[in-house]
Amino acid sequence: MLRKSLALAVAALVCGLPLSAVSQQKDKISDGVVKIGLILDMSSLYSDITGEGSVTAARMAIEDFGGKVLGKPIELIYADHQNKADIAANKAREWFDTEKVDAIMDVAASATALAVVEVAKQKNRIAVFNGPGSTRLTNESCSPVTVHYTYDTFALANGTGKAVVKQGGDTWYFLTADYAFGHSLEKDTSDVVKANGGKVLGHSLHPLNASDMSSFVLQAQASGAKIIGLANAGGDTISSIKTANEFGLTKGGKQKMAGLLVYINDIHSLGLQLTQGLLLTEAFYWDLNDESRKWSRRFFESMKKMPNMSQAGVYSSTMHYLKAVKAAGTDETGAVMKKMRELPINDFFARNGRIREDGRMVHDMYLFEVKSPQESKSPWDYYKLRATIPAAEAFQPLAKSACPLVKK
Repeated sequence: MLRKSLALAVAALVCGLPLSAVSQQKDKISDGVVKIGLILDMSSLYSDITGEGSVTAARMAIEDFGGKVLGKPIELIYADHQNKADIAANKAREWFDTEKVDAIMDVAASATALAVVEVAKQKNRIAVFNGPGSTRLTNESCSPVTVHYTYDTFALANGTGKAVVKQGGDTWYFLTADYAFGHSLEKDTSDVVKANGGKVLGHSLHPLNASDMSSFVLQAQASGAKIIGLANAGGDTISSIKTANEFGLTKGGKQKMAGLLVYINDIHSLGLQLTQGLLLTEAFYWDLNDESRKWSRRFFESMKKMPNMSQAGVYSSTMHYLKAVKAAGTDETGAVMKKMRELPINDFFARNGRIREDGRMVHDMYLFEVKSPQESKSPWDYYKLRATIPAAEAFQPLAKSACPLVKK
């Protein structure tokens, strides 16, 4: 022990550093590894839009980074939360306490993500969200250690809701998933509709992963609203559109559907015949530019399908986290979060993206229209770009934030 202390003291004298600085350099990566976790839906209604595709995106980021950071290996683990908040929270607690996970780079779905936020705050560990949409993550539930990266319900509502009302869709009825995300998406879209002169005629709340959407679709049809807003996602959105088609909801032309969170996976599952003309807001499209096409084709080689915005966000946020660890010279939470906020994000996913004090990563969003079967030239050629929504307009202004970290 004495010999080790003398060696440290000699090293400090030679380098002109205090002994404490030498010790800190030795311990810059805790446990000798940077460990990243993903808590996802691997087996249910969101598995196609997160699941193995998000795991693949994270692996690609780690490989592209070189597999090591500051000379230490990077490890990835993942788990299925089964869309249950208690399972997500318990898994996060176990990972932080016993698995020594440094950062969780996604928790699919809003209710599960909100549960993990509380654990991340208690354990002072980083959590970044690409799958969930609720704006609560950067409002009441914001924290110094969490980031909402890919999209949120405000951005979806602001993009799709405003565009649809401007085109004459001024009366709305919502089919809403009865949990945090659905409620948030309905509220944010309702606010946009009303602010632009429209009216909301009502809603039907349906359970998560509903087995039968018939009664809810019939209520929407009976409302007479011009627009049926789908405040749901994944399998529930697919089921809503299929059921509406079976009941002929849109055949007369008097009613149309607005998908408020529609992934390219949903369009692929439903086909262009059912989805053509649908307006939707996304953070990413694989065919947007040369960079997005290059990365997406690599993803396709592994998954045999194109990536969606959440999966692209997992890659981007994982790379950003690793760059922040390198820049900070440590995996210590405070130092890494400081660098994550300082460093701009410039990649195939975002241009000049930045993380605000409320944890919101702000970047451009895109309004797309789904192509007709005749317009599509190849598999996964599904979108026409209608508008680019600048970062400053896409997300909730800080002045309206309910985050206690925001200085008013």
